[in-house]
Amino acid sequence: MRPLVLGVLGCSLLLSAQALYSSSDDVVELTPSNFNKEVIQSDSVWLVEFYAPWCGHCRNLAPDWKKAATALKGVVKVGAVDADQHKSLGGQYNVRGFPTIKIFGANKNKPEDYQGGRSTQAIVDAAVNAARSLVKERLSGKSGEKLGRPKTNPKDVVELTDDNFNKMVLESDDVWLVEFFAPWCGHCKNLEPEWAAAATAVKEFSNGKVRLGAVDATVHQGVSSRYGIRGFPTIKIFRKGEEPEDYEGGRSRGDIIERAKELFFDNAPAPEVLEILNEDILKKTCEDSQLCVIAVLPHILDTGASGRNAYLEVMKKMAEKYKKKMWGWLWTEAGVQMDLESSLGIGGFGYPAMAAVNSRKMKFALLRGSFSETGIHEFLRELSVGRGSTSTWGAGSLPKIHNADAWDGKDGQLPEEEEYDLSDVDLSDDATQKVEL
Repeated sequence: MRPLVLGVLGCSLLLSAQALYSSSDDVVELTPSNFNKEVIQSDSVWLVEFYAPWCGHCRNLAPDWKKAATALKGVVKVGAVDADQHKSLGGQYNVRGFPTIKIFGANKNKPEDYQGGRSTQAIVDAAVNAARSLVKERLSGKSGEKLGRPKTNPKDVVELTDDNFNKMVLESDDVWLVEFFAPWCGHCKNLEPEWAAAATAVKEFSNGKVRLGAVDATVHQGVSSRYGIRGFPTIKIFRKGEEPEDYEGGRSRGDIIERAKELFFDNAPAPEVLEILNEDILKKTCEDSQLCVIAVLPHILDTGASGRNAYLEVMKKMAEKYKKKMWGWLWTEAGVQMDLESSLGIGGFGYPAMAAVNSRKMKFALLRGSFSETGIHEFLRELSVGRGSTSTWGAGSLPKIHNADAWDGKDGQLPEEEEYDLSDVDLSDDATQKVEL
């Protein structure tokens, strides 16, 4: 079985893909089909582990996870998602490494990342604290609604008609997922809350570049007949200048969001490869990304503009290849950011060099192979499955970054040497002796 390649600093062994939990355990097995009902619509606090059966760290965690589930029975619910099998559910919650544990407490729409230990006691303590927080929120009476239910905005589903379909969808640069429905259709009614929840989530992560719409096919028969709608609900994907495509995924919000993400990244540009000119660039890029790839390129006098552009082109191709990961890509010239180089163990030689940094965990790994598409791909692939060697980055904080001028794209120039007038210098033997004395 091919493992799901996600995250950085993950698991180290590829083991047999067998389920870690069974019906005899107190751990609830969660899937896209039951997640909404069991977790999102629940009044209980949930601790949910996203795992992969081949993940060594996940297998090590399993006994403690089962013990914690038994200890918390009737107090806090404990579940597990095989995110290797249910990729859409893992993608919905931005799971990029295994195991990932999330706490679904008072606000089910914004689960918290669990950052505690992996022992039974540590897990139980975190669960009890989350339950205590939920009780306090209920006592405070912050909301008259059921706590924990995710908020969705039905207006995020765009109402499409015969009159506005061409302008809104066909002439738009955005990607559209359009549901054709009938008000009397039972399957359409079941899909409605999933479609609305997905629309809100998709709008947020895509900044409106992927949109969800709905057509009442019983009213707007012109556009419905144009696309041969025969059953309900029918979902089609529209991209500008292309023939519509049938949506063939699942009907849960997780499935819909996952397909929307694929569409978004297929049409999204690769992240920009930025030069580190100040602290803000490093901080924003690395803190906003799960992984930050930093290159230290040779001095411009050593490579010239053509050599440097060749290195940058390799980085751009890698940024395009891995754009779905939403990683950050940075570079600096050797000697400009010496504190950064020192913190990564790069300084002084061996350029070009590259490091992959996880600023949240303050860990990094160095590229040991060639600075090429093949070498970098192998480096990042090894990290993604937990095989790379990692080290602690700095002393728990980002290194000092110096302000620098941006590269002008040109070849470097040696500094002009000062000219000296030697016409009046006496080079006779007597003068030399005087100087030596």
